[in-house]
Parts: sequence; structure tokens; C-alpha cells
Amino acid sequence: MIKLNDKEYTCPIDVSLSFVSGKWKILILAHLAQFEKRGFSEIRENLPGISEKMLSQQLKQLEKDHLISKSVLSLKPYRVEYRLTETGKSFSPLFSFLSNWGMDFLKKNGIDYLKDQQLYK
Repeated sequence: MIKLNDKEYTCPIDVSLSFVSGKWKILILAHLAQFEKRGFSEIRENLPGISEKMLSQQLKQLEKDHLISKSVLSLKPYRVEYRLTETGKSFSPLFSFLSNWGMDFLKKNGIDYLKDQQLYK
């Protein structure tokens, strides 16, 4: 067993997954890797199906885990900007791998994402 921050993990993969587990975290991180910095609304627009509450929770957790940083741009109206930290950027090879694997899988199943990407947001 690996003990880290009052939690127990079975192996290094378990440690890694604890930072990106769930449906939304990896998508948020990949989005920020692609666009460098984004506001709350811009992230939400790119993730259909996520509620404001869930996005807010996931962003707070990612910030707590030091994978993203948050900058307050203005208080009235309240505007923030999120970006990957160096630790968050270190997940970039994972985003590339998952994206390439997904595109290959889609292509094998008759969907050419690269050719038809204007159909997707």
C-alpha cells in the first residue's frame, strides 16, 4: 500500500487515477491543454451535459489538487480564468494518447472524426 495525504493507494496507477477519475476532470484538463486559458462559461460550453454545480465542484477539486490555477479577472461582473499548472500540463501525453486512441477506434467503426469534426463541438 502507498500512503499519501492521508489516503491509501494500491499502486502508482491508483495515485494517478485519483487526480483524473470521473467523467469530467480529464475532459476539463484536456480542454485547458488545448486552449491554454478559459473562463467558466467557455469550459461549460465545451462540455455539453455538465451542470454548473458539477463543473464548479470539479474545478475546485482540480485547483485543490494543483492541476489548474484560477485567476480572478474582475469582481463585478465576476469573471475568472482557469489554466493548467505545470503539474496539470504533465498529463498532456495522456490527453494525446486518449484522443488518438478514440479517433482510431471511431475510424475503425466508420466514423472519421477528423474529416467530420465540424459536426462536433
